[in-house]
Amino acid sequence: MQEYESKKALITEIEKTAHLFINEFLDVEEDDKDKLIDGVDRTPAQMIAYQLGWLDLIMGWDKAEAEGKEVVTPAEGYKWNNLGGLYRSFYNKFSSYSLVELQNLFKEKVLAFVQWLDGFTEEEVFTPGSRKWASSTPSNWPVWKWVHINTVAPFKSFRSKIRKWKKLNANG
Repeated sequence: MQEYESKKALITEIEKTAHLFINEFLDVEEDDKDKLIDGVDRTPAQMIAYQLGWLDLIMGWDKAEAEGKEVVTPAEGYKWNNLGGLYRSFYNKFSSYSLVELQNLFKEKVLAFVQWLDGFTEEEVFTPGSRKWASSTPSNWPVWKWVHINTVAPFKSFRSKIRKWKKLNANG
């Protein structure tokens, strides 16, 4: 996993990969948003809901910590070794949204996420232990690593998923 030279570099990579990811949905038909295709483990709507869920979780952990509340990671009622239920909760939360609404919400959440991250100092982003929620696992990751594995990395991998979905859908 790459380390970033600065918070600005991390933010730039989030913005770039988010843009590439969400633009893949511009040519997906609304009627196909919930279509599951053999060879791809999520529907287009689920792919966006997954991203929205993680963006909300990370900012929520930080907000709860700032308010002096106990932070439960990954989320209340869910364990790290069984995230399927958590993902289903993301899909359910956003299931009534149209594809266009999901795309717009994603863009808004990424903007809010970038603004949230920009509020951190360089030290808070790169120093392990700067946030209790970030050091809640035995690996004691710094904030940047949590951010990377829940934004840049899935934006890239899910971009590949939606591209595969579109190719299989066109050939199906």
